[in-house]
Amino acid sequence: MIGGWLAVGALALAAFAFAVLVLRLPREGMTLFGAVLVFGLAGYAWQGSPGQASAPKPEGVERGAQGEAMVEGRAALFDRTTPAPDYLVTSDAFARNGRFGDAAGLLQKGLKDNPRDLESWLALGLALVGHADGFVTPAAVQAFSRAKAIDPDHPGAEYFLGYAYLQSGEIVAARKVWAGLVARSPEDAPWREGLAAEVARLDDMIARAPMLRGQQ
Repeated sequence: MIGGWLAVGALALAAFAFAVLVLRLPREGMTLFGAVLVFGLAGYAWQGSPGQASAPKPEGVERGAQGEAMVEGRAALFDRTTPAPDYLVTSDAFARNGRFGDAAGLLQKGLKDNPRDLESWLALGLALVGHADGFVTPAAVQAFSRAKAIDPDHPGAEYFLGYAYLQSGEIVAARKVWAGLVARSPEDAPWREGLAAEVARLDDMIARAPMLRGQQ
């Protein structure tokens, strides 16, 4: 089991190194690319099974791995010049332990006094998805929408919402969110080309699977 996870981690690090050293990924694109890799591992930790263990891991361990990846993936998108609010730090600790309900509750309280903190709204959206075992609830959608309203040019809300839809099997919804982000992104945005390729991949998937077209 450990060997499988080491292989997955090595693959992620190799992909990041290739993007930076070979493809010359711009500095401003590094954090988003890193977040994509880390958040991708969150989905793998949740739904995958590297090494095909003979017995499933305890639910708390799996949720903790998912929470750790969610926190790190979100934080990679921000370069704070001031310390994060205390409630965000504490909620991240809850999320890292798989306590998504506690994380969401603390974030909701903190946002009452700090309603313009984009990162906190993203954290709330992710915590609500985790608390719902990967399903995208109306409350999670609202949290991501609040984050987008604060800074429409920041890709975090739409990227993570689309990824959450994808992880929950809502392929058409994921495609719609990501296609909207691509359409609104500048031509030179570091994430645009890769995300456009993902939208094309989802289009092909939908075209080949009639049951997915029923989601439209």
